[in-house]
Amino acid sequence: MDTNFSTKEQAFYDELDNFLQTELPPDWADKPIAWPHDYAPTGYQNEEDYKTADEFLKKIVAKDWLKISWPEKAGGFSYSNMEQAIYDERMSYYRAPRSSSIATGIVAPMLLRVGTEAQQKTWLPRIASGEITMWLGYSEPGAGSDLGSVRTLAVEDGDDYVLNGQKCWSSGAHKADYSWMIVRTDPDARKHRGMSYFIVDNNSPGITMRPVINILGDHSFNEVFLDNVRVPKENLIGEKNKGFYHLMTALDYERVTLVGIGGFRRMFEELVDYVKDNSHNGQPLAQNQSIREKLAEIATNIEIGYMLFWRTAEMLDKGQDPNVESSTLKLMATELARDMAETAMEILGPYGQLTAPTNWTPIRGMVARGFLESISATIGAGTSEVQRNIIAQRGLGLPRA
Repeated sequence: MDTNFSTKEQAFYDELDNFLQTELPPDWADKPIAWPHDYAPTGYQNEEDYKTADEFLKKIVAKDWLKISWPEKAGGFSYSNMEQAIYDERMSYYRAPRSSSIATGIVAPMLLRVGTEAQQKTWLPRIASGEITMWLGYSEPGAGSDLGSVRTLAVEDGDDYVLNGQKCWSSGAHKADYSWMIVRTDPDARKHRGMSYFIVDNNSPGITMRPVINILGDHSFNEVFLDNVRVPKENLIGEKNKGFYHLMTALDYERVTLVGIGGFRRMFEELVDYVKDNSHNGQPLAQNQSIREKLAEIATNIEIGYMLFWRTAEMLDKGQDPNVESSTLKLMATELARDMAETAMEILGPYGQLTAPTNWTPIRGMVARGFLESISATIGAGTSEVQRNIIAQRGLGLPRA
């Protein structure tokens, strides 16, 4: 692997970094309430921050940066996947407002890969403009990590498919416009066959959403019920009954897109600054050997995460399938989010449990949030156990356990 950016990639890195420093308020990194790889971000604390985020996103759209790696025929720049990775890393480091990562990071690449020309013309411009947002219609009762067990059924009826079933743990569904949904189109087929992808309008009659409140007391998840929901046939994406195979590719994009590797470095820098500036029982925390060792281990793992991140982007540019590498990255990043939260809680002690904004609350109450929420990251997009099985079977050639 070449660990150096090309001249073109470095120029884009510098342009983007300068843009973010110029266009975001100086204190913007303190605004979002989200631990690295947070599946349930709380959002901003006041309406003014939302307005700032909206204005910033308009500038991102004007730069055409929501379609960085798209081919020119789709209105993109034909930038490399490495440049897309640079964009994701810098945006997450500065905690910049993002458009729908599901739409831009998963749906758009899949449309470019398996969508028809008509579907690309219908959906890609709306994604590139930030007009629409999407949620992932994957998990169901009895079908979480084992998505081959999906039972939501789509039946042909005239010019439509009629959907019936239930989705759960649907992150952000109540705020999105459409779902990127996997359903069963052949109930008699074998487990990993007979599934298909659809884009489903949230406003379709027959869709009911019920909030699921997470451990932080926020409405981030949903149960979604589909009762005779009609979806036009042209919203079937990819080959009918081949959805599970498309899903494997989509999960690779998801495991890379949602990492937010720059956020790890930013959060770690805040933790190191806290250690440098504070003492316990008259001794500077920075001189505590146990703390130094824990921070050194976290720093090492962040560097490993970065290497895996860049490696995955490089493989995509070479036309290789980073199936094992994306699982390794996902496993590494989500367990790092959990381990860093546990280390931070140990360092802060009882103060780490504070979440309310007081003079005694360190790092804006982020550590308590991370400690509670980071566990979910090891479950979403495939549990750590699933990732290890992928690495063992596909990467090492080991038999199924």
